[in-house]
Amino acid sequence: MIDPSFWKGKSVFITGNTGFKGSWISMWLHSLGANVTGYSLQPHTNPSLFELCRLYQLVPTHYADIRDKKTLTEALRKADPDIVIHMAAQPIVRESYQHPLDTYEINVMGTVNLLEAVREMAASNGRIQVFLNVTSDKCYENNEWPWGYRENDRLGGHDPYSNSKACSELVTSAYRNSFFHSGSDLKVAVATARAGNVIGGGDWSKDRLVPDCINALHHNRSIVIRNPHALRPWQHVLEPVSGYILLAQQLYLHGSAYAQAWNFGPYEQDVKSVQWIVNSLCRKWGQSASFDIQPGDHPHEAQLLKLDCSKAIAELGWKPKWHLDTALDKVVEWARAYEEQRDLLTFTLSQIDEYIHTS
Repeated sequence: MIDPSFWKGKSVFITGNTGFKGSWISMWLHSLGANVTGYSLQPHTNPSLFELCRLYQLVPTHYADIRDKKTLTEALRKADPDIVIHMAAQPIVRESYQHPLDTYEINVMGTVNLLEAVREMAASNGRIQVFLNVTSDKCYENNEWPWGYRENDRLGGHDPYSNSKACSELVTSAYRNSFFHSGSDLKVAVATARAGNVIGGGDWSKDRLVPDCINALHHNRSIVIRNPHALRPWQHVLEPVSGYILLAQQLYLHGSAYAQAWNFGPYEQDVKSVQWIVNSLCRKWGQSASFDIQPGDHPHEAQLLKLDCSKAIAELGWKPKWHLDTALDKVVEWARAYEEQRDLLTFTLSQIDEYIHTS
């Protein structure tokens, strides 16, 4: 389990901390007493969770591009962290069709830049002990199998985003095998984490189902969906974030024993269709909420994708806590708190506390 006493005073460097998942993990780690430093572009949405929760007051952040290796290396040296969590990415499948070069530069060379900076720091007696690269469930070569992918299944990816995440996985593996292996003088435990489709309060990313739904509901518009029958491993953002925190903790304490790839996904019964999600959100929102199916052709997206998380359950002691129906309740509760102009840092921390105390 996550040990608050372990995290108190730990120095953590997070790339992509102004993003959706980056903001959630920054809040949780800060609440545990960690000293979090961020490296990220300015928030890419308006509004943004980072700004609504005033995280700029809690997390000193270097606003720069992951492709700028010089600035990245200087920021890492200044922070001199115990733990590095890499979350900076171009995270949208449809965006990758429009901007494939940027997608590969950010998701692949950004990873190379950070690993090089970590290697240089480790070689010069920096205190970095852990490097965790957060990738995606879409890094797998998706054959539309009805069973979940395991960590040793083949990597691939049909679209530029998915493929770039597979490349990021391979880059991380190459660095681990070449420079951070168990016999190396560079004592950094290197791992990757793959999660499913995350949902939660404060996500305004475009071309994502739940943010698009909530945005439509806020403006009393009919929701428009494009792939109603696509199945996804939906999970509240706190599920994988808890996995990342627990994995980073174990990497620090036990090193190479946990320096592997890890899946963090929902239970089998929470793999649901896009239409099921939208129906549920409309029902929970009320007020005559409705949706329409967008006609026409759309860029390829996988229709079926599942993760096998048995390794994380058996070896990390991690498990999902909130089933999908509860996760959607939390999304709606957060959206209502936003509409009511409540203190969203306090409210978000209350959801984290509720999750922690869920058995």
